[in-house]
Amino acid sequence: ANLCHNCGACLHACQYAPPHEFAVNVPQAMAQLRGQTYADFTWPPALGRLYRHHGLVLSLALAAALALFLMLGVLRQGSLWTTVAGGSFYAIFPHGLMVSLFAPVFGFALLALGLGVAKFWRQVSPADAALTSTPALADATGLALQLKYLDGGHGQGCNNDDDAWTLWRRRFHHFTFYGFMLCFAATSVATLYHYVWGWVAPYGWLSLPKMLGTLGGIGLLLGPAGLWRLNRRRDPSQGDPAQKAMDLGFIALLFGISASGLALALLKGTPALPLLLCLHLGAVMALFATMPYGKFAHGIFRGAALLKWAIEKRRPTSLTLGSD
Repeated sequence: ANLCHNCGACLHACQYAPPHEFAVNVPQAMAQLRGQTYADFTWPPALGRLYRHHGLVLSLALAAALALFLMLGVLRQGSLWTTVAGGSFYAIFPHGLMVSLFAPVFGFALLALGLGVAKFWRQVSPADAALTSTPALADATGLALQLKYLDGGHGQGCNNDDDAWTLWRRRFHHFTFYGFMLCFAATSVATLYHYVWGWVAPYGWLSLPKMLGTLGGIGLLLGPAGLWRLNRRRDPSQGDPAQKAMDLGFIALLFGISASGLALALLKGTPALPLLLCLHLGAVMALFATMPYGKFAHGIFRGAALLKWAIEKRRPTSLTLGSD
């Protein structure tokens, strides 16, 4: 089920799909199984169940609550609408304070994701450790980075709401994934700048962190906006309607992070900086807190499933062909 990229092709190709009386719906069954995967392997399980059924509301409420918490902290020290010398974020939230706020949340998310995928790995079909080789890892990584199976198996993409094939779902996923990775790279490079070379933010427009972050932010605007539109228009029979709130919550958080981040870059010299920073950091922290329990987890489980499949297809087969 986690190898399925929900392109919808099998629903349109199956002669027993609805409205046939057998009502065979493979994409919906696969989506429901993936949802069960998230519930079964989430740690701790109670949080996964909560987010799965109230994803959009919980995402927006959590981001708003965290942003409000940060706003109250800023108001205790000054104003939410004031020009900050040099446009420095650290003049509002010192670097040490931001690390102490975000590092535990991010660390917990990584721990929860790690425990979940480790349990998933142990309980799906066994794999020969000797076959966990560089070629298998390279194969799985290449498939994941290409989103190969969002081409529908025939290279023309997924079926959209009018039954025509389209590659836009794959393209919007690429914008989202690589936008996220560019933003993560920008943060990683800025961390090196700060701790290794002692170069303190803010950085100029032509600096590597700024260029990576800007490109990533644009990708995270285009990708989630497109995925939101496709998700709202897509035939409910091509997925699990019960997971729509979880999908939309994740998309909304990504869009909110990118929109507030780009606004910060453009308006850091204006009095709007403190307010925008609180909104941006609230959305980022909400994403970190919900990563193990929302749609973000599907990429982790799918990556593990691709690696498991890459290993298993290299396993020597016991099947032999004979003749009478």
